[in-house]
Amino acid sequence: MVTPGILLVDKPGGLTSHDVVARTRKAFGTRKVGHAGTLDPMATGLLVLGIEGATRLLTFVVGADKTYLATIRLGQATGTDDAEGEIIRASDRVVVDAVTGEQIRMGIAALTGEISQIPSAVSAIKVDGRRAYDLVRAGEQVELKARTVTVSRFDIVDERRGDGFVDLDVVVDCSSGTYIRALARDLGDALGIGGHLTALRRTRIGPFDVADAVEIDALADAKTMTPAAAASAVLQPLEVTEDDARDLRHGKRLANQAARLDGDLAAAIAPDASLVGIVEKRGGDLKSVMNMPEASR
Repeated sequence: MVTPGILLVDKPGGLTSHDVVARTRKAFGTRKVGHAGTLDPMATGLLVLGIEGATRLLTFVVGADKTYLATIRLGQATGTDDAEGEIIRASDRVVVDAVTGEQIRMGIAALTGEISQIPSAVSAIKVDGRRAYDLVRAGEQVELKARTVTVSRFDIVDERRGDGFVDLDVVVDCSSGTYIRALARDLGDALGIGGHLTALRRTRIGPFDVADAVEIDALADAKTMTPAAAASAVLQPLEVTEDDARDLRHGKRLANQAARLDGDLAAAIAPDASLVGIVEKRGGDLKSVMNMPEASR
């Protein structure tokens, strides 16, 4: 029997997130593997996978803030807003050289905080039931709606100037749903010289760090986090009695216990240290919004 758990994987470049899921299924001998947010094939870094019953926890990870290391090339725009697309505009070297470091910093400042962002047309967003990137590949014109996202940090780590371009190594902390490719595109557009993403690495999703992730070639020996440990990392852990655990599993509310929660959700942990499920406030009571399968706790 496969032990349920959360697995952190450091995805290499050239593989899709589905490729990583497929390899994990083979390594663990189960079809029940899911992920909390994809990475483009060119991107590397952290994927959070759920195995067996722990896939139920992924919905509470998907919306977590994320950290990326990226390289933005200013002076060239591509059709996909990243290095996988063809260059559709290259600015004159004199124009690029005239852009100052202060102008770049001002452009980044304008893209920091709560901003309105139009995702890249080749994103995985669905339009009338189809992925935007599939529509683009089929030759269709795609116009996505702007969305509000939060970029809490957008810092330059290094700046290098070349022949008609400027490369910026940056670190970005952002809310879920933020597209780093779109940040590169919008920065280049604001400076009037175009821009695209040449490298991307996700280093953090909520409390999970890529430093703790396993390499793709080591999946067979990978250790997973227990559902209780993973849920307690994402949400407030809440110890419950055996009687409370049984009531939650049977759909009953825990009367007058809502004051025990700091926020709206918590991970209910049974006396045996297993995860009962996720509970939320309902008035002054607590009610389960997700129970773990008996064999997955």
